[in-house]
Amino acid sequence: MGTGTVKLVFAAAAILVAPAPAIAGGEPAADLAGTWSGALDVGGVRLRLVLHLERTPEGGYTGTMDSLDQGANGLELAAVTLDGSEFSFTVPVASARYEGRLSEDARRIEGRWLQSGLELPLAFERSEEPPKLSRPQEPRPPYPYRTADVRFPSSEGVTLAGTLTLPPGEGPHPAAVLLSGSGPQDRDETVFGHRPFLVLSDALTRRGIAVLRFDDRGVGASTGDFAAATSEDFARDAAAAVAFLRGQKTIDPARIGLVGHSEGALVAAMTAAEREDVAFVVLIAGPGVTGADLLVEQTARLAAAAGAAPEEVDKARAFEREAVDLVLGARGTDAAAARERLASLLAERLAEMPPDQRRAMGLPEHGATEGAIRRFAEAQAAQLFSPWFRFFLAYDPASDLKKIRCPVLAVSGELDLQVPPDQNLPAIAAALAEAPADDWTVAQLPGLNHLLQTAATGSPAEYSRIEETISPTALDVIGGWIARHTAAGDGS
Repeated sequence: MGTGTVKLVFAAAAILVAPAPAIAGGEPAADLAGTWSGALDVGGVRLRLVLHLERTPEGGYTGTMDSLDQGANGLELAAVTLDGSEFSFTVPVASARYEGRLSEDARRIEGRWLQSGLELPLAFERSEEPPKLSRPQEPRPPYPYRTADVRFPSSEGVTLAGTLTLPPGEGPHPAAVLLSGSGPQDRDETVFGHRPFLVLSDALTRRGIAVLRFDDRGVGASTGDFAAATSEDFARDAAAAVAFLRGQKTIDPARIGLVGHSEGALVAAMTAAEREDVAFVVLIAGPGVTGADLLVEQTARLAAAAGAAPEEVDKARAFEREAVDLVLGARGTDAAAARERLASLLAERLAEMPPDQRRAMGLPEHGATEGAIRRFAEAQAAQLFSPWFRFFLAYDPASDLKKIRCPVLAVSGELDLQVPPDQNLPAIAAALAEAPADDWTVAQLPGLNHLLQTAATGSPAEYSRIEETISPTALDVIGGWIARHTAAGDGS
């Protein structure tokens, strides 16, 4: 589940780049200074990368990297080295390394990207004009509304930083808090070069609805430890955001609601179930079943979309069920042994995979070393045994959906493969039917994917290639519903 199925590069951090020494015995054979462009293919998802290299006074190199389709720019490179024709660098923030060989004409570098047990082919070419993203929906200032950078406290000493957009006039205005999907997300929910929450907040504020969007704890300008947090911690952050808005004179405390995407929808339901001061809830591509059931089905849908044969899809579904059951069944001191068992199962599964599936996961098609497979399996097992994942697998959204008292809108894209609507929308509807809330709507939007983009197949491989960030139809459905339920004026 989440907005980022593939996350090779996470939020940028300030890293000091160690200048590389010149080649012993003289100057490097070629000058690499300039811009280089390449692209990683990860299971059909294309991630475009741009290197910006500069010479140092000592004759070595320093530089940065942009991951265009992930919206991560200026990532610092370290240990940038050119030894004859052998070129390498590391990306500390992503715990990644690149190793390549420069062509004789110094126009191309052929090599491989190494990260978390993955080994992916990656070539760079000199580029006078690096690729640029086209995101026509992103708003550009000046805006017809006010914006303010804000900070507010949450639990455990965490301080959250975000942006508050306010419609014209003194108010008090209705307001929406935007809650992002899984993985470390900034206030715009930046993913694959898109900024969905920037587009959504703009659309809502133009309708007369104030919007608060904020960096996840431990991301961007927010403090805290994201890696140690679970959905329960994010629900505390959502409650803190509501409390902050209630203290603003420009905001009507009786008309503050939550809008969550993917895991954010789960968090919105958790928060609304415990608070009487939430006026409305919008669940976008939200789960209605346990994380374990969702992950099993997600794995099968994504495998089928990637072209796996029906028997391989069935095998993937069965294996994923065995894996999540192993995680859920681990208790106390048994967890270490269960994690080791899971790593072994994963390694066995990887070793028997067809060559094309192994290649899609970044492992060699043929002759994959036992060590490479084991490292990859251990990394995957560690993720499944993380605090966030263990909570997610066991949590049943129905337990909180049944407690919600305010109006609810739940929407999903027809082509969503990460949180399939045919699995989750009926479960959401069944839970809301037992809730105190008597005003709720569940809708499947035709032709849209997990990000509510107009899509062809719904595969995550399409996310970055689609220029649309959010379907105008989806924006109208969500914005219109909120406006009607808060009696907000239309500022468009």
